[in-house]
Amino acid sequence: MTSANQAEVVTELTQLAQRYEQALGENDLDTLDALFWDSPDVVRFGATENLYGIDAIREFRQQRPTKNLARTVSNFKVVTFGAESGAVTLEFCRWVDGEPRYGRQSQMWYKFPEGWRIVSAHVSWLG
Repeated sequence: MTSANQAEVVTELTQLAQRYEQALGENDLDTLDALFWDSPDVVRFGATENLYGIDAIREFRQQRPTKNLARTVSNFKVVTFGAESGAVTLEFCRWVDGEPRYGRQSQMWYKFPEGWRIVSAHVSWLG
């Protein structure tokens, strides 16, 4: 039986998710790229885009606006299953054109021999 929410695994994945959040706000493409699975099978569903494969994700990041990316995170949750898989979910608020925009994000992470990577992600706006 797989053990859920082992404290050391939750801590490790929490730190990586926080690293991702910092890189996102700073538009640190190298770190964002390193945290995603380098595979044609990785998926990222965004607020307005469906990206299949690491090449599509990289292209999206290189072309998106680079200002006002920081956001306030709430309802941050990490749930792990065994020592090799976990889910990170959160809600966020980001200011867009002077107005607060609320959204949500979910990520599935898997621990490969080279380390934890996001294998699937979904970001969407509320309302």
